[in-house]
Amino acid sequence: MEPFLAADAKLARDAARGDDPAFAELVRRHAPRVRALCVAAVGPTEADDAAQESFLKAHRALGRLSGEASFGTWLHRIAVNHCLDVLRAAGRRRSESLDAILEGDASALGTALSEASPAKALEDRDTVARLLARLNPEQRLALTLREAEGLSYEEIASAMSCSLDSVKARLKRARAELVEMARHFSGADNV
Repeated sequence: MEPFLAADAKLARDAARGDDPAFAELVRRHAPRVRALCVAAVGPTEADDAAQESFLKAHRALGRLSGEASFGTWLHRIAVNHCLDVLRAAGRRRSESLDAILEGDASALGTALSEASPAKALEDRDTVARLLARLNPEQRLALTLREAEGLSYEEIASAMSCSLDSVKARLKRARAELVEMARHFSGADNV
C-alpha cells in the first residue's frame, strides 16, 4: 500500500473512533480534489456547499467504510452522489435557454472545444460551464470526471456505481450533445 493510502486508512480508522483531528487531516488532504470535482460538477456557486456536505456525509458514514476501498475512492463516490443529487434538484428548476447562453458569442462552445490554446479555452469557460449544465446530470458528471478530473473509465464506473459500458455510453452521448450544440450555433458542419 502506498504511504499516502496507508496514512489515509489509519486516519480514517482513527476518525471512525471519534478522533476529530484525524478527520480534519483527511479533510485537509482531500479538500482540493473534492472541491475541484464539485466546481466541475455543480459550478462554482454551489461547489463549496457541495464539498462541505460531502465531507459531512463522509464523517457520518465513517463507520461503514470498508477496508476494500481507499478513503479517497470512497469519499469521491460520496461527492459524486451528492453532486448528482444537486444536479437533479437544479434540473427541476427552469434552465437557461441555449439561445440566451450563446447570444453574445455563438462560437464560444466550438472555440472552447476545438481551441488548442489553453488560455483561449479558459476565456470561454463560463459559456462552456453553462452549456455543460444543460446535459443530464449523469452525462455531465461522467464528462467532468473524465475530462476535468482525469479519471479512467474504470474509476468513473466505480465512482458513479455503474457499469463500464454505461460510462462509455454517457461520455459518448455527452460529447455528441456538446458537439451538436456547437454545430447548431456556429453554423459549421465541421465542428
